[in-house]
Amino acid sequence: MIGIDVGGANVKVVSGGRADTIYCPLWREAPLGEILSRYDCAEEEDVAVVMSGELADCFLTKMEGIRWIVETVQEIFPGALFYGTDGEFHDSPVPALAAANWLASATYLHSLYPTGLLVDMGSTTTDIIPLTNPASHHGLTDLTRLQKGYLLYTGLLRTTIPAVIRSVVIDDIPTPVSAEYFSASADAHLVLGHIGSAGYTCDTPDGKGKDRESCLRRLARVVCADLDEIGEDGAMQVAGTFWDMQRSMIGNAVSRAKQASGSGFVLTAGVGAGLLASALGARDLSADLGPITDALPAFAVREVLKRNPG
Repeated sequence: MIGIDVGGANVKVVSGGRADTIYCPLWREAPLGEILSRYDCAEEEDVAVVMSGELADCFLTKMEGIRWIVETVQEIFPGALFYGTDGEFHDSPVPALAAANWLASATYLHSLYPTGLLVDMGSTTTDIIPLTNPASHHGLTDLTRLQKGYLLYTGLLRTTIPAVIRSVVIDDIPTPVSAEYFSASADAHLVLGHIGSAGYTCDTPDGKGKDRESCLRRLARVVCADLDEIGEDGAMQVAGTFWDMQRSMIGNAVSRAKQASGSGFVLTAGVGAGLLASALGARDLSADLGPITDALPAFAVREVLKRNPG
C-alpha cells in the first residue's frame, strides 16, 4: 500500500518502509504525474492520498486544484482513494478533500497517543492538532484552523523573514526590516545550525547558493544592507531574532491549544520535529516512528485506509 501527501511545495510518498519528500512546487507546473510514475504499484494495491496543494495560486479556486490533483494522481493510480476533512475516503473530487492531511495524522495517532497534542512543522506551515477527539475536527477548513490557532503559516524553510519579525536590533539600534522576499526561514535555520545545506530543500529567494555565506548575505538584505555593512554579527542578529519570534509564536499557540483541549503532552513531527522537540520540551515522534515522521500525513493516510478497507 502506498500513502501520498500532495502539498503545494512538496509531494511526500510512503511506500513500504520508505518515505520520500520531493520538492514539487505546483505553482511552477511541477511534474506531479511524472514523479508519481516512479513508484511501482501492483494493480490490486491500495493507494491512499491526502492533499493541501489545492491552495496553490496557480489554481483559481480550491475546487479547481482538487480536481487537478485527483485527476493527475488517478492517471497514475486509477484506484486511488482520497481522504477528506469529513473523515471519509472518496474516489472523486469533492470539497472535503481540501487540506485534510492534518486530519489523517490526528486520526492515526489518536489510538496511540489519545491525550497528546501533535505539532507538525513542515517547510511552510506548522499544524497544531489536539489528538484527544479527532472526530471533533471533522469539517475544519484551513480558514477555521487559522482562526482557532491550529494552523500557523510559519515553517522551517519557506517562511519569509518579515512575515515573522518587523524589526531587529543592529548595533544597538532598533531597525525596521524590509517587506521584501530577500531571505527565508531556511537561511536563518542554516546559519543557526538547525539544518545543513542538504536540508535546505526549497529554492533560495535569490536563486543563489545554500552555503552559510550566501545565507548570511540574504539575511543582511532584510535590513537593506550588504554583509560587509553589518558583518556576520548583524546578519546573525536577524537570524536569531527571527527564530526567537518564530519559537515564541509556536510555543504560545501550543500552550493555548493544550489548555483548551486538555492534552497532557506534546509530540512533534515533520522536518522541524527535532528542533521543536527541544524548544517545546516535547517528544519527537521520530523516536517511535523513525524517518517516516518527516512524511507523517502520507504514512498516516495509508494506515487509516488499512484500518478501514472498503
